[in-house]
Amino acid sequence: MTTEDMYVLKKEALKNIEKFQLEEALNDFNYKIDKDGNLLIPYKHKGYTCSDKKEVFEDSNVQALSFFSGAGGLDIGAQLAGVKVLSTLDFYEDSVETIKSNSFFDHSLHLNKDINDVKGIDFSDIIKKNNPSKLILLGGPPCQPFSKAGYWVTNKKRKSYDDPRNMIEQYFRMISEIKPDGFVLENVESIVHPSNKHAVENIIDHIESLGYKYTILRLNSADYGIPQKRKRVFFLATKKDIKAELEITHCDIKKTKDNPDLLPYERVIDWIGKFDDPVYIDEKYVNTSGKWGEELTWVPPGKNYIALSEKAGHPKPTFVAGKRYWSSLLKLHPGLPSWTIIASPGHWEGPFHWNNRRLNIREAAALQTFPDDYLFSGSLRSQRMQIGNAVPPLLAKIIIEELRRWL
Repeated sequence: MTTEDMYVLKKEALKNIEKFQLEEALNDFNYKIDKDGNLLIPYKHKGYTCSDKKEVFEDSNVQALSFFSGAGGLDIGAQLAGVKVLSTLDFYEDSVETIKSNSFFDHSLHLNKDINDVKGIDFSDIIKKNNPSKLILLGGPPCQPFSKAGYWVTNKKRKSYDDPRNMIEQYFRMISEIKPDGFVLENVESIVHPSNKHAVENIIDHIESLGYKYTILRLNSADYGIPQKRKRVFFLATKKDIKAELEITHCDIKKTKDNPDLLPYERVIDWIGKFDDPVYIDEKYVNTSGKWGEELTWVPPGKNYIALSEKAGHPKPTFVAGKRYWSSLLKLHPGLPSWTIIASPGHWEGPFHWNNRRLNIREAAALQTFPDDYLFSGSLRSQRMQIGNAVPPLLAKIIIEELRRWL
């Protein structure tokens, strides 16, 4: 359910932006200007709650065990898709406390353990007690070895598949011991980069040697109604033949004329406009004072540090394009989907709010499509990390609905 409202973007937040760059950023954007020069933006309150949706999965015969559960992105999606999550597991205490603190998972067993220390037989009782007609495993094994950051290291030096942070082998050990009807293995898009060819081949070898059929889905979450550009890879596997596919539902608004069956990408403001309120903002956490705080106010909505370069035509260039991380001084545009929400941004890595501050926790969670009533545990830094590491729950819902078709 959505309600409409009017968002006021104060002119103060935009006053340092070059006129030609601001005009470009606001071109084709729906807004009005009030008598004080502020932008008035009509928007909808999008979002949802989960604590009132237990009936979706309570009587389900398709059930799941979750590993590397984190804050529960895959698990929320699973239950929204009608798959009851019997157990979760993570070695990070704050993540376990997050899931435990939400009544949506009151029925689940929550384990604060390292996957290296558990065996398939440890789940025999809970499986027997619930007696699912179909059982699936959910997991996004830690992906640091396959991240784009690894590209700065030569292939000769990269550990990649042998990296101790790579828990894929342990996930397949649990699959071999539990023998579920199917499973999801999620990872970063860069795992399918040519440099990681051997890693993908190893995953496929594991899947096939255990007697499963599979489909690899390479997705951008914005194409499926998530208010964020986030590329991820999902391996969907079942004991039966599987030819999983997801049809794109959203695209750039400029392309909808040629694609009338597609909806325009979700707008950031519809998901976070309601959270731009002092009640949600910890000033110490969102503050951007410091070395590049002034320069951040010069960046137009939807742009990054390159806007302040000679390449972008800035009259007083501060930076040289290509010399900083792309996410440096990266700012949200209220009328576009968000850039990827990352787990541990550096001091000047975005995305930042168009009001020249960091995102608050509720905003980051909403852009990941966590429910509005979902609680997070730990410090604000820990909460941000949990949110950034998660699979967007509404994307997970779509993925698991598709997997269910092939069980």
